[in-house]
Amino acid sequence: MPVAVEAAGTEGHRHWPTSTTVETWIDLIKVSLPFVSFRHSFVFAIDGAVLTSDSTLRFRGRSEINDSLEAGGFVAREVRDAPDRPGCELVFVSSPSDLAR
Repeated sequence: MPVAVEAAGTEGHRHWPTSTTVETWIDLIKVSLPFVSFRHSFVFAIDGAVLTSDSTLRFRGRSEINDSLEAGGFVAREVRDAPDRPGCELVFVSSPSDLAR
């Protein structure tokens, strides 16, 4: 399954119940498939404090996920498109491999 990396539309302002505005954005740090690293930044208007959170996602193909499930004692009973992202993301419905079908 091809992986599309999009960086558009990552900036915004959020208003919290405390009447504080928080500016947020996401920076794409590195793409080295199957890994994608990014940084989510938050700036709090009340005092200018900055908080950052770095993350790395690993994108795996269907066969690698099936192999991981089997190694863990599971079997994929069904593989579906994610309802909100058809064609872009898979959902594996799995159960322990010792259960009868």
